[in-house]
Amino acid sequence: MHSDAKTVARYLAELSGERREIVSAVRKVILANLGRGYEEGMQCGMIGYYVPHSVYPKGYHVDPRQPLPFACLASQKNHISLYLNCLYMDPKSAKAFQRECAASGKKLNMGKSCIRFKKLDDLPLAVVAKAIQRISVKKFIIGYEAALAAPRKKLAPARTVKAKAVKDAKPKPTAMAVRKKRAARQTN
Repeated sequence: MHSDAKTVARYLAELSGERREIVSAVRKVILANLGRGYEEGMQCGMIGYYVPHSVYPKGYHVDPRQPLPFACLASQKNHISLYLNCLYMDPKSAKAFQRECAASGKKLNMGKSCIRFKKLDDLPLAVVAKAIQRISVKKFIIGYEAALAAPRKKLAPARTVKAKAVKDAKPKPTAMAVRKKRAARQTN
């Protein structure tokens, strides 16, 4: 759920007791393992961990006024989400993360970079810590810029009909024309 809180402390204060405990525990792990150069603050209605404009002045390409997002933590309606954008930018780290999660015995509900969980026990905190540690600000910016510079997948060309075929094609009869033709056949 989106929050209008302007500070992390206010965001945490808005949460129910159980949710606050879970989010605070994950936050503690992230902060303990976050590399130099990243900052914590509110971003897009969530607790954000990002590369500030003082380090990366270009900001986030979608909205350059926003700092470059590295990870986010949010209490949603039916679960808690941990967005590890850092995994999305680094396929090697993403594969290592998935391997380590599998080895932890915890089954993750995970999208490309979003992990959804309901209880703290559902999240392998040691694996999250490694993922956060693994990517320095410099490595993250290099991966981010490489992803932006990568050529986009080209869409398959649309099927075209040859001009001659279109020119020679007869228009499809209307429903009224079909009924008239049937009526004419029946009277003959």
